[in-house]
Amino acid sequence: MSELMENEKVCTLALIHTPGIGSVTIRQLIGYCGGASEVFRSAYRKLIKIPGVGEKVARAILARDSLNMAEEEYRKCIDSGTALHFFTDPSFPSRLKPLYDAPVVLYSRGTFDFNAARTVGIVGTRQISEYGKATAEAIIKELQPYFPLVVSGLAYGVDITAHRACLLHHIPTIGVMASGLDVVYPSSHRRTAAEMMENGGLVTENALDTKPDFMRFPARNRIIAGLSDVIIVIESAKKGGSLITVEFAQNYHRDVFAVPGMIGSAQSEGCNALIRDHKASIFTSVADMAHAMGWNEMETINNTSERAQMQVSFDGFTQDEGQILALLKQNGTIQIDELSWQSGMHLNKLATLLLNLEFQGMVRSMPGKKYGLI
Repeated sequence: MSELMENEKVCTLALIHTPGIGSVTIRQLIGYCGGASEVFRSAYRKLIKIPGVGEKVARAILARDSLNMAEEEYRKCIDSGTALHFFTDPSFPSRLKPLYDAPVVLYSRGTFDFNAARTVGIVGTRQISEYGKATAEAIIKELQPYFPLVVSGLAYGVDITAHRACLLHHIPTIGVMASGLDVVYPSSHRRTAAEMMENGGLVTENALDTKPDFMRFPARNRIIAGLSDVIIVIESAKKGGSLITVEFAQNYHRDVFAVPGMIGSAQSEGCNALIRDHKASIFTSVADMAHAMGWNEMETINNTSERAQMQVSFDGFTQDEGQILALLKQNGTIQIDELSWQSGMHLNKLATLLLNLEFQGMVRSMPGKKYGLI
């Protein structure tokens, strides 16, 4: 890596550690200034004109107090084998790139592909019942033929049940953490977290050694929602934390399914309410969910590189139409924002082309602003 690229990454970390700046403002700063390093070289008068940056934030940036901390953190990540995925990097998850509140950087360890063809988020109560445990284990087993990447939060209850079932059935699974990678919470899940490194791993937006606090859990939930094509809620209290993940999923146009539970069961009040209020589809089986997602019409491929190497030819279509059809064949079903990012086309132009392809009987639209080949 060149010294220039390395300096850019260190400066990005320094912005993250500068008080009063969030991920949205950091992207604004980098966009307006032309790079993270340029932010620290910018004049005070330029900085305060940038949306989201006031006098206090501008002064904090120009004080440069966070640069030494950022350089130390960067070196520690390199030495510990921690991968850093900045939002400007090719390695940053493609599902997160279009999201307005996506993290600026992700830290990861393990062996997994962020951009797996299919991703499933499994969330639910920490106070899991025997019904919930059996249901979670059955769902994971039934997911096996679809070769998904399973995303959850490494918490008690539904999360850890899903992770352990994935290990049993050799399905890659990642735990999204509300702490740094060196602080596995709860500590009783350290062994499972270590086992996940062989077929999955751990992900967080928090610096190494960061301890979890109350506000980091909702932020963690948005990453679970963003990384997932579909969220399955397996047991949730009326005001359970899983419902926060559902809110993010709906904002990101992700599909949500909820497992119905027994009337009067505290663990199922949240799921039953989601179904009643039409905020989630009722989960009846993996096969039914897969059909709704369009997965049944797509050959199951366990090798992502094999999918990428598929040769596609569409004669009789314009270059733009051919590009869209090729991306749909490669991805199966895809959300329009993601299709816009992958194709480089503006949403308005893309929507017109997709409508034309629908009229030609090539493309079908699905819930959640998703598209797939017919």
